[in-house]
Amino acid sequence: MMKRWTGPGATVPPAWIQARIWATGLCVAAAPGAWSAPAAAPASANGAATATAAASASPALRRVLASGVLRVCIWPDYYGITYRHPRDETLSGLDIDLSNELAKDLGVRLRYVESSFQRLIPDLDADRCDVAMFAVAVLPQRRAALAFTQPYLQSDIYAIASRASRVVKRWEDIDQPGVVVAVQAGTFMEPVMRDALKRARLQVVQPPATRERELESGRADVFMTDYPYSRRLLDNADWAQLIAPPKPFHVLPYAYAVKRGDAAWLARLDEFVARIKRDGRLRAAAARHGLAAIVVP
Repeated sequence: MMKRWTGPGATVPPAWIQARIWATGLCVAAAPGAWSAPAAAPASANGAATATAAASASPALRRVLASGVLRVCIWPDYYGITYRHPRDETLSGLDIDLSNELAKDLGVRLRYVESSFQRLIPDLDADRCDVAMFAVAVLPQRRAALAFTQPYLQSDIYAIASRASRVVKRWEDIDQPGVVVAVQAGTFMEPVMRDALKRARLQVVQPPATRERELESGRADVFMTDYPYSRRLLDNADWAQLIAPPKPFHVLPYAYAVKRGDAAWLARLDEFVARIKRDGRLRAAAARHGLAAIVVP
């Protein structure tokens, strides 16, 4: 049943949501637990007036409110972030939880669009989604093409090797002659390790191949990943060992990404990130998925 915010027992949405609906005259269809807007209402509060201006200034926000749908790009192989379980196809992870929170804040339904780090920029440029929410590392080449919110996570690079390996047992064993180091194509590990390795050989793994298969098959001696993805191996593969750098190696911030040119939409998403930091939703979601150690306060 749709909640209404007029009449006895009404549930009143936040002022900024009221303002956007008043400004557009829309009745937004939303997921269960959402509300419907009246035809008109006065927007007198300063906060509501500001939100009205933001909505009118943002093509993306107008489209989201008009359609009643927030389209979120995800990479469904990102364990702990936006992961599709192979057994039942359900999605889970930090950014699955937080994208639901964003849709609730906007009063709209949520639709996921499958993407990847390789397709991230063209997917956003082609308007296939309104925002990419899968812990996108803020790289210089991405910043040149996209706009980013303030960071909400950060991670260094970690190595995964087989516990039975005689080749790689310590971080110092990685950049040695004859060692094959695997990275997933399109991830930030690819350019970083290409620059960092002086003696070892870099192997760039193209989908549908995976770093794990390359390691298990013996075609790679070690693969590089970030903290969230490393949890997948540690939680599910007793043969894998995590090798952490002895000192910070290449720590990068993670943020949400949008198409350039819509400052009002970026500001609204930045406001969302600031709010989930303040009200505890970010830390709670991170704790549920084993990522509390990499939250940016």
